[in-house]
Formats: sequence, structure tokens, C-alpha cells
Amino acid sequence: MCLFSVFPFQVGASLFASNIGSGHFIGLTGSGASSGIGIAGFELNAMYAVLILGWFFVPVYMASGVYTMPEYLRKRFGGQRIRIYLSVLALLLYVFTKISADLYAGAIFINQSIKLDLYGSVVALLAIAALFTIAGGLSAVIWTDFAQTILMLIGTLVLAIISFSQVMQNFGEIIVNDSYVGYGSNNESCSAVPDNYMHLLRSPSDPELPATGMIFGLTINAIWYWCSDQVIVQRALSAKDLSHAKGSCILAGYLKLLPLFLLVIPGMAARILFPNEVGCSNPKMCKEICGSELGCTNIAYPKLVLELMPAGARGLMISTMLAALMSSLTSIFNSSSTIFTMDIWRRIRKQASETELLIVGRLFVLLLVIISVVWVPIVQAAQNSQLFHYIQSVTSFLAPPVCAVYILAITFERVNEQGAFWGLMAGLVVGMIRFIWEFSYKVPSCASRLPDPRPAIISKVHYLNFGIILFIISCTVTVVVSYATQPISTRHVSC
Repeated sequence: MCLFSVFPFQVGASLFASNIGSGHFIGLTGSGASSGIGIAGFELNAMYAVLILGWFFVPVYMASGVYTMPEYLRKRFGGQRIRIYLSVLALLLYVFTKISADLYAGAIFINQSIKLDLYGSVVALLAIAALFTIAGGLSAVIWTDFAQTILMLIGTLVLAIISFSQVMQNFGEIIVNDSYVGYGSNNESCSAVPDNYMHLLRSPSDPELPATGMIFGLTINAIWYWCSDQVIVQRALSAKDLSHAKGSCILAGYLKLLPLFLLVIPGMAARILFPNEVGCSNPKMCKEICGSELGCTNIAYPKLVLELMPAGARGLMISTMLAALMSSLTSIFNSSSTIFTMDIWRRIRKQASETELLIVGRLFVLLLVIISVVWVPIVQAAQNSQLFHYIQSVTSFLAPPVCAVYILAITFERVNEQGAFWGLMAGLVVGMIRFIWEFSYKVPSCASRLPDPRPAIISKVHYLNFGIILFIISCTVTVVVSYATQPISTRHVSC
């Protein structure tokens, strides 16, 4: 089945490493500082999703003899419409959750290291990424990926131990400066941690991490990511056989425990060690510290690295993380160029030469970068300036329809191409309405004492709960249209 055989521990480690990125180091740690231990539910939920990959999806993919997800959908449904749609969706997700988020995460590290402003940091990152590309693109740095992963894991372990030690030694000596604290309309401190800071599972009405969303909505997103993402599934399919693939998924599931101890809890420690900076809630002071009036929890991990790591280790950690970020950006640039030229441009210009495809691909990447840079301030302001929640919210607006189609494709023989396509279209329309509506409002900071301008359907319906609604809509449309049209050929169902 596989193009090359590797051992289960290699595949399992690769599954884990492929999932860890800037959204975790900056976003997950920052949300740990802001929301508490409950944010770890995103990582713990993945333990079950990766097992679903190994026990339900990989057997189907292997039996179908496919290597890519578009190839599976083509064999299952026939036609090209779904493949083109998924290509367009991948490009949208690249812009809104990959490129812009990576640029913002890297900019935070540069800003905290040398105090360069947000856009200056973004320009510096793009300049370095351009040098990587000129030097040979992804092929020039791929041999360092494994070393970077090992160094980052060692660095995060050392930093976690140091942060725990510092909290135990200095807890009683930490002083909160009132000038960094803002007060809400009820005259309560906006810097105070929530009462359920140490609760892993919270009530269904919790505004940040509702139980319904964390159990059901998050599972939908996790199945989409772990069971239909090309990067993840391709690694699982590289296993020697099905039993090795299952073993790899078990290992990856255990490894997903690590972010709780290496990222979330250190983020909570940063809130204790640096209450004035990480826990800042005074809009004016927050603007000076991190460039955002809504809060500075995103600087939790850079603050730990810069303040607690020894000098040599600090420089090594920062350079390793930035190098990994450059590798990620270069990979995304190459992938987006390939998707656009091969799946979209070649259908528009069937006789396009290789030179034309090369030029078009580079111009398209330039366009994506421009859009992403323009979008960075929205990333900074979204979801109370919490990067991890921003990434998860965009996923909840766009991914559930795809999850619905993959689940129905595997479990429900009657689903045909028309049903799958229109289920995706219905989900896209509803999801984009929420997406545009969500980010068209600027939410005021707690200390501004201004009312939330968003309508209740936005402010009261958490993005994870919205993902459940979107999933149900897509499933319903897919099944109804499938039953209203001709059954699919048995040669497709057998896939």
C-alpha cells in the first residue's frame, strides 16, 4: 500500500510533529494563560480523533488504494467539482489559519525580542522567508526539520521545568502593579482569572469553553483535521500495514498529552510569573506591551523564553523556532502554488506552458501573502486577541461540512456526488455568513466598559456550538439531495 515503509514510532512521532506549530507555542500557551487548564481539552480530544483515524478511516483509505484525499473522493463520488471545491477551501484555510497566523506568531517573537512593531516584524519575517525560498525552498531546509523538532521538544521540557520551579520559589513575592489593571463596567478587575480556571470541563453556558462545544463541536473539527487532512493522513498511510498504522495512531494519541504539560501549564505559570505583562488588562498599557488593547496573553511563551531561559539556550530556542516557522511558511507557499496551478489554473488554461505555470504560481503566492499581511491585524484583534481561539473559530466556520461529507462517504452508501457537493455548498454559504459577520465587528476590551456591538446570534452562540449546527445542516442537505437524485454507481460505492 505505502510508497515506503517506516516504523510505527516514526509515523506516530511524525503525526504529532506535523500537528505542532506556531498556533500551539504562541496560541495554546497564551490561551492557557487566559482561560486556564480547560484549553487543554483541544489536545486531549485529539487523542480520540487520531484513534478514529487509525480504526475507521485508514482501513477504508488503504482498501481503496488511494494516496491522497482528493483521489479518494474522486473514486468514491466521481466528477471533479468536489476536488476543485476542496482545493479552493484549502487555499482559504492557508490564508486565514496558516500564513496570517504564522506571520503573527513570528511577529510576536520578534516584537518581544527586539521591540520591532507588528508590521516591521512581519516584513522581517517575509524577508527571511524569501531568503529561504531563494536558497532552495523547502528542499534546502527539510533535512533540519527532525533536528528542529527534537530541539524544540527539549527546549519546551526544560522551560516547563524552569517555569514550575520559578512559580514554587517566587509565588509569594510576585506583585501586581495596579497601573496594568483595567476594570469592567461592574468595577471588577479585568485581570482576574475566571473562577473555573482549573476546571478541565466546564458548563454548557461557559462563554469561552462550553461543554457542548468541547465535546461535540471540537470532535467534528478534530475528525476533519486528523482524518481528512492530506498532510496527516499521508503520514498514516506511509505505515507498513494497517496494524502499524494503528500502532502509530496510538503513539500519536499518547504524545498529544504532552502539550498539556509543556505548553498549557507553562502558560498558566506565565500568568503567575508575569501578571503585569501577560495578565495586562489596561488598554493603554497593553498597547505598549504587545500592540493590542484587548490583552497580551499571546506573549506568554515568548516571555517565558526571554526571561527564564539561560542566555545561550534562549538564543538557540528562538532561532530554532523561527527556522521551523520559516520552513512551515516555505512549505505552505510551495503547496499553495501547486494547488492553484495544478487544480485551478490548468483547468482555466489547458495549454499553459511550464513557464506560465511557474510565473502564475509565484504571482499567486505573492497575492496570498499580501492578503495575509492585510489580515494580520484582524488576527490580532479576533477572539479577545487569543491566537488559538482565532484559529479554532475559523476552522469551525469552514471545516464541519467537509467532516460531514467524509463521514457520510464512509458510512452511508446512498450518498452520491450531487448530495456531497450541495451539502458542501450549503455548509460553505452558512459558514461564510458567520465568518464575515464574526469578523466585521470590533469587540471592545473589558476595561473600555463599552457594550458588545455584536448581535446575540454571534455573541451568544459559541463558535464550537456553531460548528455543530453547521455539521447538522451539511449532513441534512447531503442526505436529502442524495435521496432526491439517482443512486451512485456501484463501482464508486465499492471504494
